[in-house]
Amino acid sequence: MSDIKTQALACREASLTLAQLSSADKAALLEAMASALETQQDAILSANEQDLQAAREKDIGSAMLDRLMLNPERIAGIAAALREVAALPDPVGQVTRSDTRPNGIQVSKVRVPLGVIAMIYEARPNVTADAAALCIKAGNGVILRGGSEAIHSNTAIAQALQGALRQAAVPEAALTLVTDLRRQTMLELLQLSDIVDLAIPRGGEGLIRFVAEHARVPVIKHYKGVCHLFVDASADVDLALKLLVDGKVSRPSACNSLETLLVHQDIAPVFLPLAARALLARGVELRGDEATRRLVAEAKPASEEDYAAEFLDLILAVRVVPDLAEAIAHIRHYGSDHTEVIATADEANATAFVAALRAAVVMVNASSRFSDGGELGLGAEIGISTTRLHSYGPMGLEALTVERFVVHGQGQTRVPIRVD
Repeated sequence: MSDIKTQALACREASLTLAQLSSADKAALLEAMASALETQQDAILSANEQDLQAAREKDIGSAMLDRLMLNPERIAGIAAALREVAALPDPVGQVTRSDTRPNGIQVSKVRVPLGVIAMIYEARPNVTADAAALCIKAGNGVILRGGSEAIHSNTAIAQALQGALRQAAVPEAALTLVTDLRRQTMLELLQLSDIVDLAIPRGGEGLIRFVAEHARVPVIKHYKGVCHLFVDASADVDLALKLLVDGKVSRPSACNSLETLLVHQDIAPVFLPLAARALLARGVELRGDEATRRLVAEAKPASEEDYAAEFLDLILAVRVVPDLAEAIAHIRHYGSDHTEVIATADEANATAFVAALRAAVVMVNASSRFSDGGELGLGAEIGISTTRLHSYGPMGLEALTVERFVVHGQGQTRVPIRVD
């Protein structure tokens, strides 16, 4: 038996222990994990510096470096996220439906853990803790396969969390970190359909497509975040400017950052010069169509590829559109079903925008940066699904459970049974 299969089987066995923990026990375990991260902060930061130095030597881009970097504030944020998850209602055991049939049997649908979840990710050491917290809270075992660029950080975080598991008498295998980073090992993991219940890849489009194309287990997919802001003719200019600057500049490396700005032609002469001034002052490169460049001299010509791009950087594609219908058509053509935003004072246009788009998250007069599990009340998210499976959009605890039927009877049978 291969090492990865042995690890996966041990994780499945450990998941049975997790599934039987009470809500109070799981909350206490997550609190202990959060404290372990804080206690071992120096070791985690030292390991992270090893990863950062190696990344700099490989000349990895600024967006990847930002995702990889840890500091005391980020570790405090990760610990806080674990405590938020600990305080959230436990979905396991929730009854989502209850009915008594004419024959007297009582039928309920009850949330139960999925089982074993494989997380495959890159350059995001915070995912090691976030994924562990969410999976454990929902009673699941988790197999973590991070990228080589974060191996030291991931190992240090996992060791801290596994220490808390040991102290709670939960098998360490409930949180399994894969340190054999060969592609063949990942391929084998993705083939274990009789052990692994769900794979969740988090990272660049290439990684997610690779996982989706090679897995025999179910996969939650989120290829990229090409997020749009449409500034309607009726929009409040100051409100729209705030949404634009926050959505593009507050963290451009995030998948919920804005990549394209669409502006109604009636408001463009007023809005675009103000928007350009605000963005250029913050180092944003603008790439626009001809109508945009007539209003903003600093804008470079936009290509077809720019409108489909997830820049994850201080670059913004801009287009002037004649009406709401054209904005919707543009988003349908170039969007990635992640997050779309409209700035408008027209309720009818807001309703039409929401109804016309199938994005996982649609915002009306709110920043795209709220498209995040924590901001939407889920605690730390384990990922974002842009595939319409059992979960769509940011995924929290409930997305890591399934509903099964539990039936109580008093001896009812489908056909009369005579017992002599």
